Amino acid sequence: MKKTHVIALLAFTIGLNAQQKSTKQSYSYSLNEAIEYALTHNYSAINAARDIDAAKEKKWETTTIGLPQINAAVGYQNNIKLQKSLIPAEFFGGQPGEFAEVAFGTKQNMAASATLSQLIFNGSYLVGLQSAKVYLQISENAKIKTNQEIREMVINAYGNVLLADESITILEKNKANLEKTLNETNQIFKNGLIEEENVEQLQITLATIKSAQENVKRQKTIATNMLKLVLGIAMENDLTLTDKLNALAQNNIDLGLTQAPFLVENTIDYKIQENVVQSNKLLVLLQKSNALPTLAAAYNFGYNAFGNQFQFFNSNQHWLNYSNVGLSLNVPIFSSLGRSAKTQQAKIALEQSKTKMLQVEQTLKLQFEKAKSDYEYSLEQLNTTKSSLTLAERIENKQQTKLKEGLSSSFDLSEAQRQLYTAQQNYLQAMLDVINKKATLEKIVTQN
Repeated sequence: MKKTHVIALLAFTIGLNAQQKSTKQSYSYSLNEAIEYALTHNYSAINAARDIDAAKEKKWETTTIGLPQINAAVGYQNNIKLQKSLIPAEFFGGQPGEFAEVAFGTKQNMAASATLSQLIFNGSYLVGLQSAKVYLQISENAKIKTNQEIREMVINAYGNVLLADESITILEKNKANLEKTLNETNQIFKNGLIEEENVEQLQITLATIKSAQENVKRQKTIATNMLKLVLGIAMENDLTLTDKLNALAQNNIDLGLTQAPFLVENTIDYKIQENVVQSNKLLVLLQKSNALPTLAAAYNFGYNAFGNQFQFFNSNQHWLNYSNVGLSLNVPIFSSLGRSAKTQQAKIALEQSKTKMLQVEQTLKLQFEKAKSDYEYSLEQLNTTKSSLTLAERIENKQQTKLKEGLSSSFDLSEAQRQLYTAQQNYLQAMLDVINKKATLEKIVTQN
């Protein structure tokens, strides 16, 4: 019996693992494909799109305030014990000064009514309609801003994975070359042509490379998971990148981007601040509109029925109908300058937003100049580090030859190798910087 339970548990576990494996998905994207995917599936992008939908509903909600409204009501009352009143008893032939208890009404009451109301004029409503449009514009601009930030995050995360990938490849190549050199050097030492320290120095360098390689592998896992998070992909799914770091760096060399005129009013940050100014203008109008009269109309229609028995749904029940129409005019006269104070506060907020607009304009210009400078410097560094890498490779090759010929020590070779490894990483970082710095510059100058 116990064996049966164990077998059943194993079968359940195997089935569960198989089910989990079957639901695991694989993704393969170029950088552009990853950006397109993220703009739809990133968590922030999804909520930003929902904000637009909510703003559209809010706009319609505001519009309906000025449209006809119909409300219906049905009421039922059971007077378990009717309220009594006292009236002079002499009305019924009693003695003067005495009072008689009289109950007015019926035990069962029911009423049904409908009201049609229409707002004719309300200054706040007119301002509200304009505010709803601005609110929708704010949500749409916020979506554009979110898309730009997601695009930059995808580029940065994608590049970090490629950087780790290239680093692993280079470290693997360096390790293979170093192992070959170590074997040759060890053989020379066994022949008694060099000191043992030469072998030990190469062993230290090899151990450092192996440690760095394992660390980069862990960093690649973290970078890949970060990219999955930005894309909106579950961590357990597989993700393959089809672009290469060198090709992306070359594709992102665009000197025309730094030469195009910068129009600050076309940036999304400037447009968002314009929305803030426009909102504050409407707030001033709203406070002023509170001093205007409001006019509304209403039409009521209904039926009442009474009886001592619950017979309201019988065909012989008598219903009494009524109807009325009316206008309501509300005229603000004096608020002890309360409305004036609110209007002045709104005007101050408007002036503050205008000042903030100037600050945003100057800040954007400064950000553009910095992003432009950083991008131009990254292009210069790409050429510089590439030349440095070529020189470092040449120096390292010469030191290897000298070591084999007994003209140099492993210390000189290790120093040349460290210089080479640094040049390799600098070149990889320079390629990544070109990609990232261009993304930052595009984020500032792109309109949507």
